[in-house]
Amino acid sequence: MWSSKNYFLVLLAVSMLMYSCDESYTPRPKGYFRIELPEKKYSNYQNTDCPYTFDLPVYARVINYQDSVTQPCWKYIRFPEFNAEIFLSYRKVDTNIGKFIEDARTLAYKHTVKAESIDETYIETANGIHAMIYDIGGNAASSVQFYATDSTSHFIRGALYFNVAPQPDSLAPVIQFLRKDVEAMIGSMRF
Repeated sequence: MWSSKNYFLVLLAVSMLMYSCDESYTPRPKGYFRIELPEKKYSNYQNTDCPYTFDLPVYARVINYQDSVTQPCWKYIRFPEFNAEIFLSYRKVDTNIGKFIEDARTLAYKHTVKAESIDETYIETANGIHAMIYDIGGNAASSVQFYATDSTSHFIRGALYFNVAPQPDSLAPVIQFLRKDVEAMIGSMRF
């Protein structure tokens, strides 16, 4: 038979065993790969079939738009290292500059459904280019959009896209890095 002393010893052993097995577990946050950003270097991009030129990062490639027959000056600027691309569309300006600017603004503001903010930055270059950069914050498909024009003959619109699900926190360093490339493109653009 069990005595009260035996019950006490078993109870003590079980409670010590249960107490000693209690581990305080702290979950680790989800980690992301470290992003190695290349050195900023540019070369001049010029296509003899298109009336524009600008400085292009050396880590980017220009690819023709899939319908390059009807739109020969529409291009993709691919950044393979970041799985990103800027889609460039070019239009000849007649008296429709206001329509092109409004279309660019409308396309940027279509992201308000997912965007936390949209900031506009107006740029005027020494080359006579007027441009607007739209910084779209939040979980939007395109985080940077822009247009550049000489206001009389030429209009270019661009939009930065990533070929991954948008995660603004993890993409933020790359977005900031590529936005500086957009500024360099606009600053060096000539028509």
